[in-house]
Amino acid sequence: MERLRKAAPPGAAACDLELVIPAYNEELRLAPTVLALAEHLRGMPLTASLRVVDNGSSDRTAECVDRLAASGIPITVTGCSRRGKGAAVARGMVTTRARWVGFCDADLATPAAAVDDAVARLRDGWEVVVGSRRCAGARIRVRQSALRRLGGAGFRLVTRRFSGPVEDTQCGFKFFEARAARRIFADVTTTGFVFDLEVIARARALGLSLSEFPVVWSDQEGSSFRPFADGRRVAGELWRLHRAMHRFPPRVVHHATATAIAVPAAEGAG
Repeated sequence: MERLRKAAPPGAAACDLELVIPAYNEELRLAPTVLALAEHLRGMPLTASLRVVDNGSSDRTAECVDRLAASGIPITVTGCSRRGKGAAVARGMVTTRARWVGFCDADLATPAAAVDDAVARLRDGWEVVVGSRRCAGARIRVRQSALRRLGGAGFRLVTRRFSGPVEDTQCGFKFFEARAARRIFADVTTTGFVFDLEVIARARALGLSLSEFPVVWSDQEGSSFRPFADGRRVAGELWRLHRAMHRFPPRVVHHATATAIAVPAAEGAG
């Protein structure tokens, strides 16, 4: 297992919020995502930055980020040679100098407006704040295929031991108090589909406070995950997670599920 060092730089936070975007060959989807996030962050009453973690892309992902430097929000590119979304996210999380840090997918399946809800909960003192497509108030604009929904239901059934009361472990929209992030991500072992579940499992094992809130979400084209064809790999990751976590039973965690939802202006108009 590669252990990431808890590389918290000394001194004051560099900004209030840093958003990490893992990217592997995302030159086509990355620009709209970065521009949407930058535009929204500019209007928020805080200081913010974006960090794209290039996960060994063979296309022009890094050059794409360079062209977006004039977006009005500081943007950095960090390399990550270890493959997998989980490895890329963890790289950004343990090296952040922000007060709060979050991550979202390069396809921005959850609109940028949801950052407001996440930050509000971080301001309230929650250590882990996770977007949810399944808790009350969530809205699905474009649904996954029936096959993927069936695979997701099976995954939730067999992973309840790790997820506990969290309704949706797999939504790629999660935020953390920076010290909590470093505690979680320094020990993350999975890098694939099970990664998001491990984040929740480790947060629970550490006894961190966790708030789950509903999001607007749309399925995006381009996912390479196949629920049944990739089942063996997922089973292997779950077994490794079981072995890694069996010595750390979940503690009693202060958990809350919110029901309010931020609706983007375009949707709420009229």
